[in-house]
Amino acid sequence: MPAVKAARPNDIFTREQWKALTSVSRWHGLWLSLHAWLMVALVTGCTALLWQWHWLAGLVATPLALVLVGGRQLGLSILMHEGAHGLLHPKRKTNNFVGQWLTGAATGSDLHSYRAYHLTHHRFTQQSEDPDLGLSAAFPTTPASMKRKVIRDLTGQTFFKQRGNQFAVAWKGLKAMLSGTSDTTPAAKRDTSAGTPMNRNGAAGVAAPVVDLDGAKRTTRTVGRFLLIQLVVLLVSLATLGIIPFLIWLVALATTFQLILRIRNIAEHACTTTGGDDPFSHARTTKANMLMRMTLAPYWVNFHSEHHLFMGVPCYNLPEAHDLLIAKGYGPRMTIANSYGEVLRTVTRPVAAQV
Repeated sequence: MPAVKAARPNDIFTREQWKALTSVSRWHGLWLSLHAWLMVALVTGCTALLWQWHWLAGLVATPLALVLVGGRQLGLSILMHEGAHGLLHPKRKTNNFVGQWLTGAATGSDLHSYRAYHLTHHRFTQQSEDPDLGLSAAFPTTPASMKRKVIRDLTGQTFFKQRGNQFAVAWKGLKAMLSGTSDTTPAAKRDTSAGTPMNRNGAAGVAAPVVDLDGAKRTTRTVGRFLLIQLVVLLVSLATLGIIPFLIWLVALATTFQLILRIRNIAEHACTTTGGDDPFSHARTTKANMLMRMTLAPYWVNFHSEHHLFMGVPCYNLPEAHDLLIAKGYGPRMTIANSYGEVLRTVTRPVAAQV
């Protein structure tokens, strides 16, 4: 299929407005990356102190801590996504380092593999060539199906399935590295999406095999970075407040992060007219209050329609882009939900209501 139609910024914004919207700050992306880790430290540290004060206080605080840390883990993934678009820092080396090591590695993603397939997602949004199509194609779904998904996420089943797949591929790559085995597959036939199963977080992405050794080796390096970050978190935790901060981080990664990531993925494209000729229909923007921004929508990820319209706009400028679009009368052409609850009601319907 041909690529989806793109918006023409010059037809919408003045030259000064577009220059301001696409300006990549030298410090803002770095601050957001630091902010994500500071929030993790604050939440896990305070919860650990509550456990030390009284076990009951710690027990009450832990569920909230898991939700907040899971939201900040999504935030780190969002900032890795910013790095994939080159929007964390104007210097490419700095941008790639922050996107690879300080954000993506924390949740087991590889910046460069993610960038390759994610730009394909932008080019062929919701068409058969879209590697993210599996994240929205199953919707609308039934309440029973949604309930099963929530249970799988919150009980760690999703995490262990994904991580088991990733580690199995990494083991294959490690054996190839240790033995010095090289890939003999012709370059033109190699799997260009190899090494990205953890990035996709969909049924196809979880099960997608890595068909060449180069992809397996990339996955090995991705897992190596992931384990190194976990070790750093563990050592900092033990050196300060004991094991509890690390346990909160790890349990959140296996549970609440999975559910929050799923809801975010659903909100972006499920049950929209994405893929049509109108670029304003390619994604959904969801209004978010402060609680949602702390959990489901960190770092302005809820402005997804604006991101698909203008993927060169840094996340911190998306609210301004949204306000300008509304002021210029483009709101009726966009898919805008008033809340994440509204989105979930839209994508979850009884069997009799589905067509």
